[in-house]
Amino acid sequence: MSNIELTILIPAFLTGLLVLSTHVPFGREVLSRGIIFIDLAIAQIAGLGVIIAFTAGVHDGWQVQLAAATAAIAGAVMLHQAERLWPDVQEAVIGAAFIVASSAGLLLIANHPQGSEHLKEILVGQILWVDYADLIPVAVLYAVILVLRKRLGASQSRLPFYLMFALAITASVQLVGVYLVFASLILPALAVFRMNTNMQLPLAYALGALAYLAGLVAASWLDLPAGPMIVLVLAGITLFAMLLQKE
Repeated sequence: MSNIELTILIPAFLTGLLVLSTHVPFGREVLSRGIIFIDLAIAQIAGLGVIIAFTAGVHDGWQVQLAAATAAIAGAVMLHQAERLWPDVQEAVIGAAFIVASSAGLLLIANHPQGSEHLKEILVGQILWVDYADLIPVAVLYAVILVLRKRLGASQSRLPFYLMFALAITASVQLVGVYLVFASLILPALAVFRMNTNMQLPLAYALGALAYLAGLVAASWLDLPAGPMIVLVLAGITLFAMLLQKE
């Protein structure tokens, strides 16, 4: 593997580890709460915020992040309220939020000359174009979220969970795209859900890291998009792990 490839793959792999740092514990919590598609919904709502900024001619990094975070937090508050009002159909409401945000985004960029390419970036991500400078603010944000999650984890209110989740998802979408956000959140949690409770977290981290590494290497070798390749590798590892645990 050439030095040029390594200069691209190493920050991409570090990006994956950074995303996993928050998504693995959040994924286990999402799975236990039975709100599997909440990350897709919030990620798509954050993406809608990015699209709104894009169509408004806003391209500065911090302004786009602010638009995405504002949209995601608004979506999180809305879904939290929906959980209180309609707990028996919560998953249906989450699915509806995803579809509405997706459709609104498609309408906004329908007539934009670069709309399809921008939508592809939001969904698939550009993990191979991340550099070290992009990771520093995200690492700080994730560290704050992990500390707050540990301190507020026992809170009776679910609103802190929704808000922290929204901020983590917002940062992740900007790095790796909607599809890889969902895969990083749900698949490692699925891979270990029948394992010993004490081993679930470290094993989920390990499997996620292995998938990112193998996916990046395979994408580089085959000259294919890295994001979808990582998703497929992670799905394969998850399926194998689940089959090993079959009763």
